[in-house]
Amino acid sequence: MKTRRILILLTLLTALMITGFFIYSASQSQSYINNPEINVVVSIPPQAEFVEKIGGDKVKVTTMVPAGANPHIYEPLPQQLQALSQAELYAEVGSGIEFENVWMDKIKGINSKMLVINCSQGIKFIPNTEGDEESQYDTHVWVSPRNARIMVENTYQGLIQVDPANKEYYKSNKDKYLQELDKADKSIEKSLSGYENGKILVYHPAWGYFCRDYNLTQIAVEKNGKEPGPQGIAALISQAKRENIKIIFISPQYSRKNADTIASEIGGQVVLLDDLDRNYLQNLNKVAESFKITLNQQK
Repeated sequence: MKTRRILILLTLLTALMITGFFIYSASQSQSYINNPEINVVVSIPPQAEFVEKIGGDKVKVTTMVPAGANPHIYEPLPQQLQALSQAELYAEVGSGIEFENVWMDKIKGINSKMLVINCSQGIKFIPNTEGDEESQYDTHVWVSPRNARIMVENTYQGLIQVDPANKEYYKSNKDKYLQELDKADKSIEKSLSGYENGKILVYHPAWGYFCRDYNLTQIAVEKNGKEPGPQGIAALISQAKRENIKIIFISPQYSRKNADTIASEIGGQVVLLDDLDRNYLQNLNKVAESFKITLNQQK
């Protein structure tokens, strides 16, 4: 009798567990149906902020060129290529960066159903005066908050194509982020007012659009995508002394050997600034403050 009661109890417990499992599974499935994530892939880290600010909790972002990597030479990992097969949207920079020149055809081939958008559509490119071999134009369009506005708008247009049901949600988020970009732009413009035609010494010529926006000039150590020889270094040292430049800015993706040599000769220092920082707005303010310090030293 006791054994029978135990068997009945176990049967009831098993039935309850199975019922609970199906109820939970159904609720999870319904939750996914009601709140599906749009899989979005971007080329560089700053774009991840653009997508997340617009998409909020409705997007999942994969970045092809991770933090600390060099988009001129980076090759994606197998798991990154695998993520492309699940993506609904790919937001390419579209300015001619070397990573995209090399990989975009293969990326499109992995997932022919994925919508690909050009985030640089509508941006006015500036000539590549520093001789970076990858393009006749400066490809680093994202370092300008004014260009970022265009990139954000293009990203929004892509999101509403793949997920039109959430158009109003995306639009509200986009408008808020554009206001943040405008605020940052005005703040930087005010901060750098009075430094017109100031010189910024950088290792890699990544800051052309930022300098254009705020009437500055970048002087690059790297020429034609290559490190300078002894004569080039000597010329940069002479120019830095003549202009009273005491800081060389370098991104973490590059060797600082030559930058350290120049800094030592001019009695200056090397400062890290990452044009590919994922925290885009926060990084813009850091860049402005760092540039202001070197411009102050030149007065």
